[in-house]
Amino acid sequence: MNLRPRSSLGRILDDLGVTLLELVHGDVEVTHDIGGVVIHDPVEEPVYPERALVLGVGIADPVELAALVTQLGKRGVVALIVRAPVELTDGVREAVDSSGVAVMGLARGATWTQLAALLRSLLAEGDIGDAEHESLGGLPSGDLFAVSNAIAALLDAPVTIEDRSSRVLAFSGRQEEADASRAETIIGRQVPERYSRVLTERGVFRDLYRHDKPVIVDPIQIGYEGLTTQRIALAVRAGDEVLGSVWAAMDGPLTDERTAALQDAAKLVALHLLRVRAGADVQRRLSTELVGTALEGGAGARDALERLGLGGQRVGVIGAALLLDAQRERSVRGDQLLLGERQRFADALAVHLSAVRPGAAVALVGDVAYGIFAAPGEGDAAEDRAAHIAEDFLDRVGSRMPAILAIGPAAVGVTSIAHSRATVDRVLRVLRDGQVTGRVARLVDVQTESLILELRDVVAARGDEPGGPIGRLIEYDERTDSSLVRTLRAWLDCFGDVGAASASLYVHPNTFRYRLRRITEVSGLELADPEARFAAMLQLRILATR
Repeated sequence: MNLRPRSSLGRILDDLGVTLLELVHGDVEVTHDIGGVVIHDPVEEPVYPERALVLGVGIADPVELAALVTQLGKRGVVALIVRAPVELTDGVREAVDSSGVAVMGLARGATWTQLAALLRSLLAEGDIGDAEHESLGGLPSGDLFAVSNAIAALLDAPVTIEDRSSRVLAFSGRQEEADASRAETIIGRQVPERYSRVLTERGVFRDLYRHDKPVIVDPIQIGYEGLTTQRIALAVRAGDEVLGSVWAAMDGPLTDERTAALQDAAKLVALHLLRVRAGADVQRRLSTELVGTALEGGAGARDALERLGLGGQRVGVIGAALLLDAQRERSVRGDQLLLGERQRFADALAVHLSAVRPGAAVALVGDVAYGIFAAPGEGDAAEDRAAHIAEDFLDRVGSRMPAILAIGPAAVGVTSIAHSRATVDRVLRVLRDGQVTGRVARLVDVQTESLILELRDVVAARGDEPGGPIGRLIEYDERTDSSLVRTLRAWLDCFGDVGAASASLYVHPNTFRYRLRRITEVSGLELADPEARFAAMLQLRILATR
């Protein structure tokens, strides 16, 4: 069993080495925990936590690499990851030796997003419960990577632990002994969709989740390109609930000894998965409470920000919400399924924000995923950076999770954070109303639309109804099934351009002019009077919304 600290540099290289990472130069035999993951930004210097691990995206030139290593050494950084292959010059070697910053290479084909997600999982293993004093089956509680390595030793084969959706939760070492399909699965942290589809068509998943015996996947029978090593899979259960599965890549017959070892291992995996779930639920509830308290701006807000690690800082506040159309609403039936969909969306936002803004906190409050993060800079610049982060996130989730995202003003102090959250809610309401295009907005982008919605709330609370010329037009339309209100709205929206207005309603210009005369006759509205036109526009937008 690996006795290194859970998030030490050596432990990370053990778990991700060969498949994703290689040590280029430096010492990884340090026992300190990694303090966090930071993405290097040459334009704006990020905040470096103690003993940070830095992702050097775009760093390829040896001279630039040596300079960066020297700079990071002054910041207390323990390691720098750059894209492989890395040219190890004398300058780079000297910089590494003098600074103490190890340099590692990220394998070709692996994305930085995948690496950040894997690192986040490894670092999070130490955040679940009191792991230093709790163990299950002789292994640290909730440490799925240690579990997978133990199973691999028992079976003498590389192993993955996957959830019901074929997402890789953890994997053992020696993955290089498997085939191309396993490498693709590890790099993507997900069984490739085309491979998963083949397994579904061949009934592998059906057999896997129906029985409590191992299932053999013969590469010859499957006929999938890249699958050359036999797979042995067993479902992981807690009572009647299927939590996931264990997959071993090994050829040869499935002996009684291997079957017994795999079944015993599955029971141990179930215990650890339940422990992870329990710890994650506790952490999620705590994070939700802290973020909610901070956003409320009440008596406990200051303490909540301190516990989130954001006390005394200039912070940004964003809010994101899923957009579920009728078809998606039908596919997500039931309150629990809908809550699960929103929670997965919030988790995706948390992963993205944590990668670009270390220390960010995200929580699902109601149907909105709120994020709080350090936002250095002034005014519009901080909001512009938040907008870029938001657009990038929505591009990544794409049509799988159609959503809208609102950006609040940067805030310092409890009161201004509560104001920023209120601003986020105002912007989200406008985006949901569909009166503006786009998925990301700040208040300055939708301020007029927000004011109109608030005026509608006021008149609705008072019970006001349209009166005067607009009231008479509405009454006439309802009585005669006419379209005078639509005609007036089109004419006002087109600044009196009869050609454009008639085209928007698909009627002949002469017909449109006739309707304008009827508007004047029925309502008494003076279309030539600018004050009358303004009053009509205001009533149409605020009172006559139907």
